[in-house]
Amino acid sequence: MHHPIRLRDAISEAGTTPLIGVFDMFSASLAAQHYDGMFVSGFGFAASHYGLPDIGFIAWPDIVAFVQRLRLAFPRQHLLVDIDDGYVDPETACHVVQHLEAVGASGVILEDQQRPRRCGHVDGKQVLPLEAYLEKLEMVLAARRDLVVVARTDATEEREILRRAEALAATDADVILVDGVRSVDWIRKVRAVIGDKPLLFNQIAGGKSPRLSLPELTELGVDVAIYSTPCLFAAHSAIDQALVELKKADGRLPEFTADSVGVAESLALLERNISRNHQLV
Repeated sequence: MHHPIRLRDAISEAGTTPLIGVFDMFSASLAAQHYDGMFVSGFGFAASHYGLPDIGFIAWPDIVAFVQRLRLAFPRQHLLVDIDDGYVDPETACHVVQHLEAVGASGVILEDQQRPRRCGHVDGKQVLPLEAYLEKLEMVLAARRDLVVVARTDATEEREILRRAEALAATDADVILVDGVRSVDWIRKVRAVIGDKPLLFNQIAGGKSPRLSLPELTELGVDVAIYSTPCLFAAHSAIDQALVELKKADGRLPEFTADSVGVAESLALLERNISRNHQLV
């Protein structure tokens, strides 16, 4: 199964392709029941793997190992991977891209931030000079075989956003992402300057971008939507509430009902990930 080609085909189809942000194997197991594609979110991975904010702590071998586990468990899923700035150095970025393609990633997102980096939806972002980012991007594009490459800008000044979006669209990058875009009007402006190049939109709860449905995004000319944190934030809320209730009940577990999740339900979910249970693909 040729994963980059499958993702490229999905992007080219009518409508907006959704990719759901996952932060560990368990969240991926749940996401795979509902959607055909996953987004390996830097925000979620930094939180899950390190217990740290998404400001540059991720080590590339950890991401590669995670994607390798994902691909073995989910042979049919699209896997788009956030590689931040390519882990600073262009040579490292190329090395990581080749590793990820070898272990079955469908695509990567490469941003133009400089260190110290920030989540795309918070203040204080700084970007590389455009020429420096384009040089890194071109090296990555030359290093991949078929991997889908999303070129991302974190520019915040309006004129610079459009200048960079247009420049990225002129490269061989497959998809363009302007992160933290603040309005529907700005989605239209970006769509206008990138021509026929596919456009990706990032939605994150509490972020800077508007909440939009897939039909609304399709109408705006958006080809891919990544949902960075629905699993992470749902887990945050649900785990916290469960522990509050357990503490309130002096350690007595809640009554087990037909709607509860217990040992059998979790095992049934996880057993689907065993390789021998997969149909040949």
